[in-house]
Amino acid sequence: MSGGTQNSLRKALGALKDTTTVSLAKVNSGYKELDIAIVRATNHVERPAKEKHIRAIFSAISATRPRADVAYCIHALARRLSKTHNWAVALKTLIVIHRALREVDPTFHEELINYGRSRSHMLNMAHFKDDSSPNAWDYSAWVRTYALFLEERLECFRVLKYDIEADRPRTKDLDTAELLEHLPALQQLLYRVVSCQPQGAAVHNFVIQLALSLSYNVI
Repeated sequence: MSGGTQNSLRKALGALKDTTTVSLAKVNSGYKELDIAIVRATNHVERPAKEKHIRAIFSAISATRPRADVAYCIHALARRLSKTHNWAVALKTLIVIHRALREVDPTFHEELINYGRSRSHMLNMAHFKDDSSPNAWDYSAWVRTYALFLEERLECFRVLKYDIEADRPRTKDLDTAELLEHLPALQQLLYRVVSCQPQGAAVHNFVIQLALSLSYNVI
């Protein structure tokens, strides 16, 4: 089977999986609209998600919504990450999480941290790989690096008690003891940002470039 035929078959199977998951959500889910938005924002299509689907997710995790709704959304995103072996699904799910950290109120950070305490951390993707093609292998390596950055970003919020992207830097307001406590977290985050430089086929991937532009905002 030629590479082009394999690629076409892989995309068709991905589209079928997405359609099936949406159909099941319509019948079985108590959070039907949210589940459908998550699938459509993190589908197998190898291009950025439509904004309307991302906004539907953000609406479900705002500070005005019941904490049970937020917890369910985080669980659904974690389930999406843990079950997929497709780089596009994994990357688009991580982008949703990253944008939520940037654009939703800080209660989402806290819920995400609490979720990680009660379960194995959803951003631990050390063993993720998509070996469906040589390019997918390169994309998988970048997905793992991006997940490490997001994990460090969340840890930085836990230590600093503020969001480094959303708020102005507060290092000038710290005394020496506080500064010594905060600096390791900031240094480690900077290291993760620098490590996000893509390699191989990942250099030219548009979805990866989108995620990279979000990551570089912390510098």
